[in-house]
Amino acid sequence: MNKLNRFFSYLKSPYLRYGTAGILLVCFGVLVFLNTVYYGLWGKIPSTEELSNFEYQRASEVYTADSVLIGKFYLFDRQPISYENMPQHLINALIAIEDERFYEHSGVDYPSLLRVAFKTILMQNSSSGGGSTLTQQLAKNLYPRKDRKKGGLAVNKIKEMVIASRLENSYTKQELLTHYLNTVSFGDNTFGIESASLKFFDKRARDLKVEESCVLIGMLKATYGYNPRIFPENSLKRRNLVLQSMVNNDFLSQQENDSLSNRPLQLRYRDFDSNTGLAPYFREEVRKRLLKWSKKEKAKGTDYNIYTDGLKIYTTLDYRMQSLAEKAMKTHMTKLQNSFEKSYGKRAPWMTNKRIIEKAVRNAPHYKKLIGTGLKHAAAWDSLSKKRMMTISDWTGDQQVLLSPIDSVKHYLKFLNTGSLGIEAQTGAVKTWIGGIDFKHFKYDHVAQSKRQVGSTFKPIVYTAALEVGIAPCTYFDASEVAYKNLKGWSPSNSGNKDETYLNYSMEEALSNSVNTVAVKVLEATGIENVLVQAKNMGIFSKLPKQPSLALGTGGIYANELAGAYASYVNNGRAVLPYLIESIANQKDSVLVTFEPKRAKKSAFSKETGQLMLEMMKSTINSGTAARIRSTYKLKNAIAGKTGTTQNNKDAWFVALTPKLVHVTWVGLDNHEIGFKSTSLGQGANAALPLFALWYKELNKDKDFNLITKAQFERPSPMVLEALNCPPVKRDGFFKRLFKNPNKKRNKRFRG
Repeated sequence: MNKLNRFFSYLKSPYLRYGTAGILLVCFGVLVFLNTVYYGLWGKIPSTEELSNFEYQRASEVYTADSVLIGKFYLFDRQPISYENMPQHLINALIAIEDERFYEHSGVDYPSLLRVAFKTILMQNSSSGGGSTLTQQLAKNLYPRKDRKKGGLAVNKIKEMVIASRLENSYTKQELLTHYLNTVSFGDNTFGIESASLKFFDKRARDLKVEESCVLIGMLKATYGYNPRIFPENSLKRRNLVLQSMVNNDFLSQQENDSLSNRPLQLRYRDFDSNTGLAPYFREEVRKRLLKWSKKEKAKGTDYNIYTDGLKIYTTLDYRMQSLAEKAMKTHMTKLQNSFEKSYGKRAPWMTNKRIIEKAVRNAPHYKKLIGTGLKHAAAWDSLSKKRMMTISDWTGDQQVLLSPIDSVKHYLKFLNTGSLGIEAQTGAVKTWIGGIDFKHFKYDHVAQSKRQVGSTFKPIVYTAALEVGIAPCTYFDASEVAYKNLKGWSPSNSGNKDETYLNYSMEEALSNSVNTVAVKVLEATGIENVLVQAKNMGIFSKLPKQPSLALGTGGIYANELAGAYASYVNNGRAVLPYLIESIANQKDSVLVTFEPKRAKKSAFSKETGQLMLEMMKSTINSGTAARIRSTYKLKNAIAGKTGTTQNNKDAWFVALTPKLVHVTWVGLDNHEIGFKSTSLGQGANAALPLFALWYKELNKDKDFNLITKAQFERPSPMVLEALNCPPVKRDGFFKRLFKNPNKKRNKRFRG
């Protein structure tokens, strides 16, 4: 009885009443707080309908003609894939380490939450985890947290629980796993399992091995700390922990685990960075053209974003051809750069010419930035003269050195650069594209952006015009120098020390040996206007100088238009416009647009002229200025072509014509004031020709390219062969030699 009285007395105690009221008040407050979050007072929560229709940003993909992925355009590197393309061991690894009860809960794992709360609050165990399910993590992936403060953390947790519940009501477990693995971050601006698989193992997610899947899944706990590229030991330990979790959840046997755990970490890291990888200049040009295309589409009412819409761009580039071309470029340019620097020695202009150096520094971004802050030239120069540790690059790689920014400018001034392009002669489809030696340090594209004097590679156009106006190929032209009175005594000369005072060349011999004096006389006999019209008909769209020096290639022309013009010689007289993109498709691979080859509507010259020019340019390869194609590189393929070298050895060119391909190469320096020290080093045959020859030698080794390398030119007609059947050189007769002074230039007026 006393116990019962004491119990009723306790119930009347103010402590109980106040305690109960306090608990009820806290519960009410929590309930109100939960409702304020639920109904959006702390920020809107997406509805079930919105969650049923969400879309995430996708990277656009760039493919070669032979279906190799070579690049992406993105804000976030993500390539979503279907559940069917995710191996089961990948799914098992994810569930084993991240959410063992995934198939049992409905978005929120309350037992797990209580366990975490008990360990964290009562036992002060900070390593107890967060208790978030995969569905809650998906909610966080789709709607990243904005407020990181403690109060905000509580709100975010509740929001994620609500979103997770709504996601569970909108999607199947399989769909949730698919969305999660397509949205989760793997660091380095890489999102989704497909992009991560391509980056770290250079393979599709469907091709991942068990241990590779565990490496990637292991990264999810800490994308930086378990990054296998940066911390391989941490990654390996984490991978093995994931494997053990798979054993604990009956996804893997202990025997399989023992075998897999002993395997080393083997990465094939491939960063889809714009500065690295295959054909960076080509990819950049593709990006520019895509932006122009999307702008036109937007004007029509369709808005495509190349960075977020997951477009698939199928290009004309040949992966293996491009790989071999880049290899040949590095081989040749490394050797040529070394010879170039040795030729100047200690008196190199990039080290001693103050005017060139100052001009280069004034154009440097660092200098412009300092001037933009209000500094005077002297102060800016003084600042840029101070040495500091910096990374510079050369053909041996990157190195840390103590240099001033001015020293860095001098360093990069000396580099020879290049631009080379290989196109399909009949269509203009680009097969190889090298815009420079290193896209990271030299963004300027020498195929698409650079307009340089083309030197003697313009001469075939002059000779084509001559044949078209009726000048016979066996017409002989005096090779001696002439001073043109009406051109201020301008007197073009020939390279080398050969005495040509008494020599007369046929057109074939003059072209194959690139005789300047004859080229000018052929232009004079043809007429400048006729040559300009011929160039335009052959696809040269750049404005050319209406001057006699045109015959020597003083006009500035882009490499791609030169390639298109030369294609007419193996394309029935029809020039082509090089093109890069075959088609563009959406993320579902439905084609949005295709691009057709653009060829001239009519021939720029007769079939006979075309055959005559091919025979003349074959002579250039067989016995003329490009003879090292045969002698040094031992190429026996059907090849025609033309070398080119501009004044003061500023530009070296070589154009190769084969039955199926046209290949154009330029080599020189970005600074127009610096040229090669000597013609022997800087001539087209030495500086530019090897880029083609080394590449074509590699093509010859691969039977897959036989259709290209074993192709033959069309046999010339008997009439063409007869038209060329004459002695290549004639000497002046006795009396003409008697009255010709070899030490005095003949003066005359240019009448072209």
